[in-house]
Amino acid sequence: MASISILLTLPKSSKGLTELKDTVSERHTNDNGSASPRRKVPRLDTDSDSASASRSQIAATANLSSGLNKSGPLTLHITGGDLFNKHTSGDKEFSLLHRCIRVLFDSEQNQSFPATNQAIYNACRTVVNVAKKGEGLYDVFQMELERCVGKLARDCSQDKPPMEWMSYFVTTCEWFQARINLATSLFTYLDQEYVANNSALEPIRIIAYAAFEASIFGNTRIILSLQEGLEAWAESERNTRTPHPNRDIIPRLIYHLIAHGQYDKFEQHYVRITQEYYTTESERLSQEQQKDPQAFFQHVCGRITEEGERSKDVLPAGSWGLLRETTERALWKGRLEWLATETVGPYMVAGDMESLGTMYDLFGRVDGLKVLCAAFRKYMISSVVEVVKDTEKDDDMVDRLLNLRKMANNTIEKAFSKPSMSTIDFTSSPRKHPDQTFIYALADAFTMGFKARRNKPAEMIAKYLDKAMRKGQGESSDADFDTILNNALELYRFSEDKDVFRTFYHRSLAKRLLLGKSASNDFEISMLKKMKEKYDPEFGMGEDMFKDLALSKENMEDYHMKMDDDNPGRKLYVMVLQRSAWPFRGNDMEAEKEDSANKDGKILGEYRKDIFLPPDMQEQLNGFEKYYKGKHASRKLDWNHGLGTATLKARFSTSVKELSVSLYQTVVLLLFNESPEISFHDIKAQTMMSNDGELRRTLQSLACGKKKVLKKIPPGRDVNDDDVFRFNADFTDPRPKIHINSIQAKVSPEESKKTNAAIEGDRKMYLDAAIVRIMKANKTMMYEKLKTATIDAVKNHFRPEVEVIKQRVDSLVETEYLERDKVERNKFHYVA
Repeated sequence: MASISILLTLPKSSKGLTELKDTVSERHTNDNGSASPRRKVPRLDTDSDSASASRSQIAATANLSSGLNKSGPLTLHITGGDLFNKHTSGDKEFSLLHRCIRVLFDSEQNQSFPATNQAIYNACRTVVNVAKKGEGLYDVFQMELERCVGKLARDCSQDKPPMEWMSYFVTTCEWFQARINLATSLFTYLDQEYVANNSALEPIRIIAYAAFEASIFGNTRIILSLQEGLEAWAESERNTRTPHPNRDIIPRLIYHLIAHGQYDKFEQHYVRITQEYYTTESERLSQEQQKDPQAFFQHVCGRITEEGERSKDVLPAGSWGLLRETTERALWKGRLEWLATETVGPYMVAGDMESLGTMYDLFGRVDGLKVLCAAFRKYMISSVVEVVKDTEKDDDMVDRLLNLRKMANNTIEKAFSKPSMSTIDFTSSPRKHPDQTFIYALADAFTMGFKARRNKPAEMIAKYLDKAMRKGQGESSDADFDTILNNALELYRFSEDKDVFRTFYHRSLAKRLLLGKSASNDFEISMLKKMKEKYDPEFGMGEDMFKDLALSKENMEDYHMKMDDDNPGRKLYVMVLQRSAWPFRGNDMEAEKEDSANKDGKILGEYRKDIFLPPDMQEQLNGFEKYYKGKHASRKLDWNHGLGTATLKARFSTSVKELSVSLYQTVVLLLFNESPEISFHDIKAQTMMSNDGELRRTLQSLACGKKKVLKKIPPGRDVNDDDVFRFNADFTDPRPKIHINSIQAKVSPEESKKTNAAIEGDRKMYLDAAIVRIMKANKTMMYEKLKTATIDAVKNHFRPEVEVIKQRVDSLVETEYLERDKVERNKFHYVA
């Protein structure tokens, strides 16, 4: 059944005829064959009288009905073709529309329209299309609109409590929007026929909104009330930290603000009051919680979360980021440095990675990562300095530094990390990688911290490795033990005193090898290779140590093969070492050179022994020396008894024990074969030990330690000149073999002092060589350039003090390697 509504030319966007029914009804019959009553159909033209309308309807029905049973195209014949063009004045319709417009914009009286919506729509078509009175209708609409918005503005200017006013204002906006929506539907012909053909005119909706905006949002009193209401709502929620009961008003308000193009001004005001509120709160709380920065930080984090949730509940998505940034900057402003400095350390100690991670994220959003990194660096420097300068815990220095570095690395990995954009997987959390800035800060912190006590950290790292290599891996796997060693070497990277570490490590390595105290030669060789390739090429000298030991083993096997099986010389084991490969000097071996002339007048160099050995022991050494010179006539042997060891059988009253002792301890104990009690002076005289301190430490190890094979009279920890020592025949121990520790197996404080003194001497020579080499290449240099070049030349070994460089330059001037310019005192010339 074709619909006549589709054959008419109507405004395309009009809603006025959405309820238009078909003008022709099909005839329906009941089950008994009787015809159903005809339905009423809407009139097509309100200008036609009832008779003409009836005739038109009957004709249309007849024509359409007669064609229902025909096949093919449907032909529609309309009788009275001039019906729509019939001239009419439209006064009646115009008057109707005027009354309707007044009712439409009457905000006080809920009057109904004097006609149906369909009648109003048709009247508008007649006035605009037929009577051509669109201009007058447009003017009437504008006039009533101005009257309406004026009254609305006056109503909204009345004093009310802020939130009550906000509710009234939103209701007013909603009422006005509903009125305009209805007006655009009822006056479609005015909009799309009259206004559309007059380019100077604006559509109904535009002039309505413009009038509303001018009267309402152009009213200062209304804007102030709007701002007061907004502030009251926001302050209430922020003070109580709970949603306001009437929070739903805000999203409705924002909807109308956006519709009227006023949201930007609202947003600016909301941002401003947010900034002012949190700036004031931040200033107040930072003073109240000056001694509790962690509480302040937690409060700020809570505020940021609250503001974010509030923004998502009431604001458009485009404003979320702006409000978050405003809140964060207001709360953090002027507090970042104080907060980071006071909280980073405690959070790290407590292992609170969550708070540190939150701080990293929040600081990053307000350009505060530099401040956070500086605070992290400052805390790490102070922590390293505290450990390094704690002289009472020097033995634990490296363990404490390793724990500190482990804590810092864990913090960087878990808290100070960025998402890796190249590996983002949207199905899971993005992978993070540590922030390199914090890694560099950590390295710098350790380097700066080590400077608080020059040389000592490097020395203690070497001693830590010595202890680890003596102890061995125990139950740990090779990989775990290797990790322990690598962690210690990582600390070595931070030290500028590379020569100190190298010297102490070489000396410790030498003692481990000579005393047989190393847990694994494989690990020793691996460590030397690693340090040579990754840290310092001069560690290659350790390779020569192992070569000497291998050659010594071959020598002793050959020496013992030349003896009878019962020869006491088979118990002797001598290690022949190259002086250049081992880190020992003449003074280290406690030997002093004494020159004397032989009968031929030639000067022979002999070393006075640092201890007097028993005749049978000395005889064995002489025998080996004769053997060795027989093979290497041009070589000279200098004996170092300080690292010698021996095994003694001691008969106590209860049992016989096997004692593993140093050569110094051996010589002292053998004296008690002749006498059960000997004074300190007699022991010193008989042993002829050149080092008084060494003798006292040896007696301490035998009489004052845990294993007292001697008794000191009177008892005490220190050895005095008038002390007397007696063999302890009552000594007991459950083990048949007893090792008595001696100071020779460790680096004593005295030895450390001597080693450091030797290092300082080497540094002076190293600086002299570097300065001469630089000056020889440049001939003439200013002092500042010479100083910089010298530091650069030796930086891989140590970091010299500026004052030391000045002293070495002056020394070279005195020895005439350099010459000071006669005019410019800071200029130096190389003396060829």
